[in-house]
Amino acid sequence: MAGIHITDIEAAINWWRDRSPSPDGITACAEVRALSEVYALMVYYREPLCDEATMPAKAQAAWLAWYASTPDAPCIAICSTSQGDAVCKGCGRSFDEVQHWPAFSPGEKRSVWRRITMEGTAWRFNRYAERAREGRAAGSSADGGQQAVPDSGQQAAPASGQQAA
Repeated sequence: MAGIHITDIEAAINWWRDRSPSPDGITACAEVRALSEVYALMVYYREPLCDEATMPAKAQAAWLAWYASTPDAPCIAICSTSQGDAVCKGCGRSFDEVQHWPAFSPGEKRSVWRRITMEGTAWRFNRYAERAREGRAAGSSADGGQQAVPDSGQQAAPASGQQAA
């Protein structure tokens, strides 16, 4: 079972609210209503995860539309698993996660994204964070210029001889 974390449901609701704002400030679009029902049940039952396979069809369709707007893989083209590391220093995924990524479901991919973001130890979040920012700033990437990495609040270290701003 691939679980969709409550923060992903929240992000999808907010994405839909930006995409289809309420015309009167009260009513929400059908996608927000479908996702909100799932979100409310998760809060009520204090469940952090929603089962991807048993999610109501309308909520799943709305979540998948949001998911399609997010970057697919966390790769920054520095794969240390090809050099024998069990965990990639570049993106933070395990060797098996890198190898089986194309076969993962959207829920499984988001689960990996959540884990590596929470750990924040991969180079994509510190040493090479500028690569993710450059990809986002270019706007010509496959993800349509979407954010390539959640903001970790860390700044890249200044090059030697330069002072931090």
